[in-house]
Amino acid sequence: MDTEAAIARKVRDSQIENRTARSRLAGRRKPYYRLMQEGLHIGYRKPKSGGAGRWIVRVYKGNEDYEVQALEGFADDYADADGVQILNFGQAQERARKIAGRPAASSKMETAADALAYYLKAKPSADAENRIKALIEPKLGSTKITNLSTEKIRDWHHGLAKQAPRLRTRKDERQKFRKIDGDEDLRRRQASANRTLTTLKAALNFCFDEGLLSSNEAWRRVKPFKGVEVGRVRYLQKEEVRRLVNAADEELRPLVQAALLTGCRYGELCRLTKADYNRDAGTVAIRKSKTAKPRQVILNAEGKKFFDTISAGREASEMLLVRNNGRPWSKSHVARPMRVACANARIKPPISVHGLRHTYASLAVMNGTELFVLARNLGHRDVRMIEKHYGHLSDSYLTAAIRENVPALGIVGKTKLQHLR
Repeated sequence: MDTEAAIARKVRDSQIENRTARSRLAGRRKPYYRLMQEGLHIGYRKPKSGGAGRWIVRVYKGNEDYEVQALEGFADDYADADGVQILNFGQAQERARKIAGRPAASSKMETAADALAYYLKAKPSADAENRIKALIEPKLGSTKITNLSTEKIRDWHHGLAKQAPRLRTRKDERQKFRKIDGDEDLRRRQASANRTLTTLKAALNFCFDEGLLSSNEAWRRVKPFKGVEVGRVRYLQKEEVRRLVNAADEELRPLVQAALLTGCRYGELCRLTKADYNRDAGTVAIRKSKTAKPRQVILNAEGKKFFDTISAGREASEMLLVRNNGRPWSKSHVARPMRVACANARIKPPISVHGLRHTYASLAVMNGTELFVLARNLGHRDVRMIEKHYGHLSDSYLTAAIRENVPALGIVGKTKLQHLR
């Protein structure tokens, strides 16, 4: 057999050759590779979220550098191959050889800023855009992709954790910062740095998956800070809740009550109209949320009574929660009156409007609400976020069971000690 015929021969692989074998593989970002010939691999990437996988070609370019490209179309996981948009293992190999026979494509991305802009155009996100403009581009934007090393990304990531938190600053003024004070502040900075690192990785990985970057090794090696994501969730006790509502002024009080009775985010509350409140069903419709998925928030009797009151006499299109001047609330309006209300209610440190969402969730869990039910009402896709932040509060049934069933041993005598109140 001559060399050219040997190169053209299709390879076999028990893991990825047919759809039955591929269905047993675990979903992951890293492809399952099979060597086709020296310097050329065919890979199969199975998505974690389900759906058809993609074929990946990896070509060695020399100097420990690879060109990685996703083939157009999908693997024949759920439909028969047509050789165009749906490829079987053999067809994917033919495409891979054609790619390997061409000169290595030069990167379509010159700098990190190019990759970040491409990502935002394809996947617009206000949070990602803010992080990119404020925290990523100033340090890494002008860096050429070829110079974006693991060390450079790691230094930037660790530097973010040391940087003081940004304070609200006028556009024409120099950016102001707040000092880091104590271990909790440091944990928050590290958690914030992790979220920004996730944004950077998401942008670069997206471009890598699109075949616009030749390797993902540099940022894949950068690991987030460990053990910093779960902080102390701040919430109010029932007595503090009543004090806060009573201390809030006439303008702020309905907003505070709505947050405590629904668990909705501030932005969701600001957009509510009378049409969103279904009096018969006792629900509030959230049509635009952080997750981009609408939901119905179920109210208890107290919540229904509150929305009956604030919706009475209003037109369907009228906002339910407005300021005294009739205008809707915005981000810059609520922080100061909340601080005043907390001071008058003797709540230290003061709590934010978002903290009222945590209060709703925490009190609901401690009162025995099932986690999956609460997750649906709060707008989470599953119970992971609920378990992460509030799962420890659901252990109250364990406390009751232990106190009821563990026997008394009779080893502690009576005492005349009394606790001072």
